[in-house]
Amino acid sequence: MNNFFFNTILLKGSNVSNHIRKNLTLQINELKKTYNITPKLSAILVGDNPASQLYIKSKEKAFKKMDCISETHNLPINTTESNLIELIKGLNNDNSVHGILVQLPLPKSLDSKKILHSISPEKDVDGFHPMNIGYLYQGEPKYVPCTPGGIIEILDFYDIPTERCHAVIVGRSNIVGKPMYGLLAQNLRKGNATVTMCHTGTKDLSYFTKQADLLIIAAGIPEFIKGDMISEGTHIIDVGINRVNDASEKKGYKIVGDVDFFDCFDKSASITPVPGGVGPMTITMLLSNTVTSAKNSI
Repeated sequence: MNNFFFNTILLKGSNVSNHIRKNLTLQINELKKTYNITPKLSAILVGDNPASQLYIKSKEKAFKKMDCISETHNLPINTTESNLIELIKGLNNDNSVHGILVQLPLPKSLDSKKILHSISPEKDVDGFHPMNIGYLYQGEPKYVPCTPGGIIEILDFYDIPTERCHAVIVGRSNIVGKPMYGLLAQNLRKGNATVTMCHTGTKDLSYFTKQADLLIIAAGIPEFIKGDMISEGTHIIDVGINRVNDASEKKGYKIVGDVDFFDCFDKSASITPVPGGVGPMTITMLLSNTVTSAKNSI
């Protein structure tokens, strides 16, 4: 390995998450004592996808630990679109519910876009409703999608510069890439960057990644970014989480990001580990958005 940087900063999400949750605890206590309001999330799970079930349980555990409420509506895989939308309408009108989350992916028989759009923008704590995306791009975000919001908090906590930097995003999903672009390109709390968005159709990707002061990867390809694709001193945010076979591990697999961590580590100024980087922030930001919704209901 080339030792370009002896003091590469490891951007651990747990440190940021703990910091945010301490502040959320104060807000939750105030809501309860002063207004008799307990922040409540209603999650909807259609079918029995194991990964989705695990994620929902993690959310329930996190909300319970913070003395908030998280209820799950488990629906069969053959649930009709009309029945699902009817459930969402009921939750929209339930004043005790502050956040509504439809766990993705949905069965192919359901129109995900139509269903997500049926959630009230005031309770859209995932930040996927077009009205909330519009607010974000106008520079007045209400509910920021949880993963991009978590990345902003990591950059802020570790004082990673974005002002006038060149940020390169690899991935153009509605969940990460597009809202990340909207946040960093504007003159917000952590933004004012020049932003380039790359994707699977980008010609000569390394031409762009080598220009990055800040590189955000959400490509869904294990260890895709190699050391020869970045320049010295790059700040790297790895959103990817991939399971790859590894006979040397007890479980027979290991979890890796979209960045070849060991190949890029010494060359980077800072980098998120996988697991333990962006991951811990997603549920924390869901909590934060739900608490914000509860405060807005007063």
